[in-house]
Amino acid sequence: MRITIDRNVVEFSPETPGETAELEVLWRVVVDCVKDSRRLTPIGEYIPMKANTARFVIEGVPGGVTDASYQAAVTACTVYCQICNKYANLKEGDSIPNCCGRPMENLE
Repeated sequence: MRITIDRNVVEFSPETPGETAELEVLWRVVVDCVKDSRRLTPIGEYIPMKANTARFVIEGVPGGVTDASYQAAVTACTVYCQICNKYANLKEGDSIPNCCGRPMENLE
């Protein structure tokens, strides 16, 4: 996918049929011709040397289901979901929740 930025306009140009289909799905989720369109809000961090992925949450679309995992927190901590940005405060020994299909990450 090619991304072009011209001041306050960002243009996404798919380069494969799969990317075209994914962009069409994104467009249908974000754009509402009758009411206000939804916004993409960045979450987490984008450091190409660490992980070459930028994540955004779509405002107004509920995140994934949070459920328990078999991992336990070693100390009291705060965990968050890198996909939908939910967070939870855990006590020592609490089960680390799964969210959006994967274990939540330690915030500290």
